[in-house]
Amino acid sequence: MANKKVFVSGCYDMLHSGHVAFFKEAARYGDLYVGIGADSTIEQLKNRKTVYSEKERLYMVKSIRYVTEAYINPGSGMMDFVETVDRVKPDIFVVNSDGGSDTKRQFCAERGIEYIELERVPDAGLEARSTTSLRKGVTSHLPYRIDLAGTWIDQPYVSRYGAGWALTVSIEPTIEFMERGGMSTSTRNAAKKIWPYELPNYNEEMMARLLFCFENDPERDGHISGAQDAIGICMSGLNRHFYDNHFWPERIESYHDEETLSWLESHLCLVEMFPRRKGCSVVAGMDITPEKVRALTSAADRCWQAIMERDLNGFAAAFSDSFNAQIAMFPAMMAEGVEEHISRWKPQSLAHKMSGAGGGGYLVLVIDGPVPEGAIPVKIRRKDSF
Repeated sequence: MANKKVFVSGCYDMLHSGHVAFFKEAARYGDLYVGIGADSTIEQLKNRKTVYSEKERLYMVKSIRYVTEAYINPGSGMMDFVETVDRVKPDIFVVNSDGGSDTKRQFCAERGIEYIELERVPDAGLEARSTTSLRKGVTSHLPYRIDLAGTWIDQPYVSRYGAGWALTVSIEPTIEFMERGGMSTSTRNAAKKIWPYELPNYNEEMMARLLFCFENDPERDGHISGAQDAIGICMSGLNRHFYDNHFWPERIESYHDEETLSWLESHLCLVEMFPRRKGCSVVAGMDITPEKVRALTSAADRCWQAIMERDLNGFAAAFSDSFNAQIAMFPAMMAEGVEEHISRWKPQSLAHKMSGAGGGGYLVLVIDGPVPEGAIPVKIRRKDSF
């Protein structure tokens, strides 16, 4: 009897021992066929160029002894492997536990293909590897920021309906976050032009104001980046900033209590979804009213108070209310594919929101317990860390 055909699919850029261990485990079920993401697909999904071209990746994957045959997937997007599957006609579709989805499960069910999820287990004597972990060797130590609550209030077209606070935390660059992911990478890229490697030991609010003015050229027409991005990058710890129909906040309050910051970072983590797609307008169909802005500012107030009291349930409730207030005003934040990711991670979190303007990017989760498998821990930047 012929062996069963087993199919796996992925990018396999920066090929490492974790990929080989995965191939080895998948090949236990039969002859292994591999679909590889095209260069154009990876650039679309990751918003970056590949380290190795698709021809090189195909060559390397084919050279692995556990692989029977490999192909470049001709499709695009997260389901770029459909045509390859129809060509191979596998009996089994294998995914890593952090690469599974209901969409893939349903796809297999419709074709009568057995669907199997494997945990990431390194081979004996080796460390666990992932492409994300290998990309931790970042060249710039500039921080990123997470917006906790009150997102959008830093735009005057929102705060003119009601003044309020935005809450941000500055985080250490423990990984290199993808572009267009809601982590203020565009503002961070502007910061690199002033401070290529790290922030100077200087007045943080002054640096934030300098970065905001540098990024937003007065001669340039169009969108002005909200001040919360510059503040979140340059000002360490936890900050809240008050906006009242102006681009720059009327006041900023910084908080550096070590016990509170440790408590906060122990209850936050990030989950990668996909970059906000080119042409996606998160302001399309916006509906801003005084009532909706009041819901946003009220949630931010309660979020701050809950953090001060280290009230996890109160924090989760206010965090969720802030996100709901955002999408009530900007429904286009919930781009195609976002709900699927939210549904997957909802059982493992107390609350969730998209970082930044949404449309994709990263989910911020409020958790009670260890960081879930596949999520990214958060390290808040302390005042004396530069």
